[in-house]
Amino acid sequence: MRAGFKLEDDADRKAIDQQLRWYANNPDYLQRSFGRADLYLYHIVTELEARGMPLEIALLPVVESAFEPYAYSRARATGLWQFIPGTGSRFGLRQDWWYDGRRDIVESTRAALDYLQSLHDEFNGDWLLAIAAYNCGELIIERSVAMNRAAGRPIDFWDLWLPKETRAYVPKLLAMRRLVLDPRAYGLEITPVANQPYFARVATGGQISLKVAAEIAGITPDELYELNPAFHRWATDPVGPYYLLLPVDAAEVFTQNIAQLSPDQLLGVTQYTVKRSDSVASVAQHFHTTANVIRELNDLPEGRLTVGEDLRVPADAELPAKVVLAAARVDGRVRGHRPHVLVVRHGDTLYSIAHRNRMDVDTLAAMNGMAPGDALRAGQRIKVLSAGGSSRHARSHRHVVYTVRSGDTVAGIAQLFQCSVPQIVAWNGLGAHPHLHAGQKLRIHVVRHT
Repeated sequence: MRAGFKLEDDADRKAIDQQLRWYANNPDYLQRSFGRADLYLYHIVTELEARGMPLEIALLPVVESAFEPYAYSRARATGLWQFIPGTGSRFGLRQDWWYDGRRDIVESTRAALDYLQSLHDEFNGDWLLAIAAYNCGELIIERSVAMNRAAGRPIDFWDLWLPKETRAYVPKLLAMRRLVLDPRAYGLEITPVANQPYFARVATGGQISLKVAAEIAGITPDELYELNPAFHRWATDPVGPYYLLLPVDAAEVFTQNIAQLSPDQLLGVTQYTVKRSDSVASVAQHFHTTANVIRELNDLPEGRLTVGEDLRVPADAELPAKVVLAAARVDGRVRGHRPHVLVVRHGDTLYSIAHRNRMDVDTLAAMNGMAPGDALRAGQRIKVLSAGGSSRHARSHRHVVYTVRSGDTVAGIAQLFQCSVPQIVAWNGLGAHPHLHAGQKLRIHVVRHT
């Protein structure tokens, strides 16, 4: 990696030194990050080398997610590369009930490098501007560059006005660059990462239970989900992708074993005979799945079950906690619901509350840090998902403080942030004909569409 470092590094920047001190004082953070990076780093570096891109970009997931593929931000960004839903879709990352491509190790890396390459081209080969735009969006960088150009000021990263988070973002990466170049200079030691692939991509030929996949590969479900975090249910997506990432030494045995299994064996499907008190929902709850899955497996129409009929049901499989939480987030977002708190009544169970609120019991349990079979007590408060309006595109609001520079006007600042002059006047209590002075602080409300 060191041989492929290409970014310009200004040795006199205090912002870089500040981030270096933080890393040096938090070796546990680095140990966790690079411990997880063992699984993914070789693939990322290989992809960067094939494109001729700076290999420092392989360190960007340290800044974005600490190489935790299940990392989830307040802006609903997820995965190693922290894609928000809209940007993920823009770069071809499918997101549905079964699968979230933003957490797919191979696909999200491809999308992130596509995005960074397009930003590099847009900003005339300036990698620092491209990386800054990856953090805050190209529009903010474009406006800031245009503003500096119009005022005759430099248009490199260090001279632009940028949000506080972005001003720290690029120095974090450059600090990580220095640390990897010479960790001992900062009193640190980085465990070497093998210069060989950790995983291989293996075809499944169709949908497969992840519990079955782990068994026939000879690895644990936790290991399988760490390499395939895009799948947040008990099985892979029925519509693909039809491959799994497996440790290299497990790939061959998996390929041999999968060829010997029937479709029902691949899905881990068993038979269940319907009893008098059964409903689709109660059967789903018993087998730790959802009513939709039971209906799909059996091609069931709406309506009641017939006593004595045989249902195909997935074998009971407990999902890792991170996977359950990822699924719960999807369930809440897809249904356009928002959480609210209710008070448990005498006789309530998680199942009965889930049924009343048209929720999956696993989702309800995960939202409240419980297991589906946990008992409730009267008066207890728990969160549920309730119907609520949702716009086509979610919006998040944040406040930034802009420091006025020589030559700035209210109209120019309004253009930079895509707001109006009256809004800036109102937010800052300015007069009808405001006169700005260098160093003045202005409060700006920024709206980001996600």
